[in-house]
Amino acid sequence: MSDPDLQTFRHDQTNGMGVLMVNLGTPDGPDRRSVRRYLKEFLWDPRVVELARPLWWLVLNGVILNTRPGRSAKAYQKVWTDAGSPLMVISQKQREALAGLLGQRPGGGVAVALGMRYGNPSIRSALEELRAAGARRILVLPLYPQYSATTTASIFDAVTAELRRWRWVPELRFINHYHDEPAYIGALADSVRRFRSQHGDAERLLMSFHGIPEEYFHKGDPYFCECQKTGRLLAGALELGAEQWQLSFQSRLGPKQWLQPYTDHTLESLARGGVKSVQVICPGFSADCLETLEEIAMENREVFLGAGGESYEYIPCLNDEAGHIAMLAGLVDRHTQGWETDREDPAQIHERALLLGARQ
Repeated sequence: MSDPDLQTFRHDQTNGMGVLMVNLGTPDGPDRRSVRRYLKEFLWDPRVVELARPLWWLVLNGVILNTRPGRSAKAYQKVWTDAGSPLMVISQKQREALAGLLGQRPGGGVAVALGMRYGNPSIRSALEELRAAGARRILVLPLYPQYSATTTASIFDAVTAELRRWRWVPELRFINHYHDEPAYIGALADSVRRFRSQHGDAERLLMSFHGIPEEYFHKGDPYFCECQKTGRLLAGALELGAEQWQLSFQSRLGPKQWLQPYTDHTLESLARGGVKSVQVICPGFSADCLETLEEIAMENREVFLGAGGESYEYIPCLNDEAGHIAMLAGLVDRHTQGWETDREDPAQIHERALLLGARQ
């Protein structure tokens, strides 16, 4: 049990509310050592790789962590900015924007902390930040629109593992997904319209989602179906015909079959089939990161153009756009209904506690 619990409890503290925003994470730097440390934490998660631990330990430590960090570091170097990792910079802007918007709500006083499932700032540090802010009711907001055990459930694991160390556990609520949220679909559609108003339309809009091993889907993971629904709703909002859009999956790892069709294969097939222009959007990512900026905007551009395509454009993630932040604030409002503010003045509670012999 964590000793700081004894020091943080006060009879005059308020029952505040906090929001824990969580995204995947990023290495501390674009160097091999930082990337190796990040990948070791990420790939050791049993939610991400469902293999027997002894066998996977040998593969991970004997092969992958000796080869992949160098390649991944070079990829990170392509997208790294003076301010740091794009995912981290954008996530911090999202946190600030959401905190500002929630602060305008009646009652205000909502603390918003940012944690990463892997790397820094950790979920542990974010929860400690909320505890220090007096948050006795915490809403966990994974920044994954579509649910998967590999992402959303892994955040649940990390949050509950940390709370096992706490003596006084806060009230906890958890947002599982928002893949079909009307405001989310609307924000995506608006981003496509804005992009096309500046760059013109393409023959095909490709919606690329992060993949997962196909066997996870057959075991009951709803991710594939939720991606399909997001794609269908977005195409409907944009009034696209069947020949104007497609859906694919990217970022596969290892020899196993992953969700299909694969993004790179799809782009190559489109170009060889005579499609000259494509625009790609990644509706499963709430913020631009390595997988969107390097894999989609750079690598897959080369695939399409190399196969005979003529125009390839990447539509950025929603990031900290006003419509995206407003949608997240709406989710928070709905999922925190019934969490009322204190009914009594904390000072009066404190006074009664002192009369009963409390030491503080």
